[in-house]
Amino acid sequence: MNDLYDRHRAVLPDWLALYYEDPLEITHGEGRYVWDAEGQRYLDFFGGILTTMTAHALPEVTKAVSEQAGRIIHSSTLYLNRPMVELAERIAQLSGIPDARVFFTTSGTEANDTALLLATTYRRSNTILAMRNSYHGRSFSSIGITGNRGWSPTSLSPLQTLYVHGGVRTRGPFAHLDDDAFVAACVEDLEDLLGHTRAPAALIAEPIQGVGGFTSPPDGLYAAFRDVLREHGILWISDEVQTGWGRTGEHFWGWQAHGRSGPPDMLTFAKGIGNGMSVGGVVARAEIMNCLDANSISTFGGTQITMAAGLANLNYLVEHDLQGNARRVGGMLIERLRAAAAGLPGVREVRGRGLMIGVELARPGTDEADPRAAAAVLEAAREGGLLIGKGGGHNTSALRIAPPLSLTVAEAEEGAAILEGALRAAY
Repeated sequence: MNDLYDRHRAVLPDWLALYYEDPLEITHGEGRYVWDAEGQRYLDFFGGILTTMTAHALPEVTKAVSEQAGRIIHSSTLYLNRPMVELAERIAQLSGIPDARVFFTTSGTEANDTALLLATTYRRSNTILAMRNSYHGRSFSSIGITGNRGWSPTSLSPLQTLYVHGGVRTRGPFAHLDDDAFVAACVEDLEDLLGHTRAPAALIAEPIQGVGGFTSPPDGLYAAFRDVLREHGILWISDEVQTGWGRTGEHFWGWQAHGRSGPPDMLTFAKGIGNGMSVGGVVARAEIMNCLDANSISTFGGTQITMAAGLANLNYLVEHDLQGNARRVGGMLIERLRAAAAGLPGVREVRGRGLMIGVELARPGTDEADPRAAAAVLEAAREGGLLIGKGGGHNTSALRIAPPLSLTVAEAEEGAAILEGALRAAY
């Protein structure tokens, strides 16, 4: 393994992060488990950063990819593409956006880029509202709106970005307020901000912030924002790259927890729909999607093999009610982790919905982030046979737990026991 690590460091960028002091090579997986090059088995509670949404080596997806590869893998968007049309029809119907159009990309980053292009073109403005602690991708424009310093290597941007309060419930100047007062204060902040700037093109927001540590506002915040935005003609983009497809359990899309004032104008998606294949995209109202006045295609977005995977994966997800499973098993897992953390002074909060759970760590006796403890728990969990992620805002101190949505109760118990042991070892 050291040889592969040395080769990695010799040819790949220094900033390409790897987990673990002894980096892990995953060679294969099945269900909710993966194996490394040494034959060690791990319960996967991170799913390739929320990408292996249903299961590793899911037979239905494997079969669809294999059969499509035997016919044709790729032709570009210059030709009619039956799998792309079929998946677009399904997603348009599921999106909740009226008169929806779908454009496929290869990643969530590219999807957010496209949404920004559409919003700024439609509104003739390059000003974007974004949330503090947010993450929207690694391209130049998506970095320009990302509100998380750890993932923003440059301040240069083609956009003017204004950051709004509300994405983090338990930190910041409004954390001491109750939910209703918190929402009211965030809305007042938004209204004040809009009084000091030219009208922005759009607000882009993750219903639950992913890289930010699985933080979220009270239900209804973005509905309240929507009422204000509508008065100014400002669009609402819901970044569903991590929250989409039923992962939160209670809803198919994260925006539905904020749906009182209607659906967003656009939503972006990626990660889980391909179950590991590179699929992303944008759903928008037709008048917004069709506002571009120059040619645009995608060489690899919507390619036949990824669309076949997405269709098979979506069918499996719906037919097996994995959203319901995320609600049931995820709810049990959250309560199990809260009980385990109750006596541990370093666990600041266990939060989340469905199978999107964050465990935030802090230095005992303080409210300060504890990134060293987070790294130690990550290592200890791996030693115990569990893979998890990490994230957070001002400092990386939140453990991120996002297993495939087919997780069983027994596997949830297994993972919770390993994580409890890792937390106890750290504190």
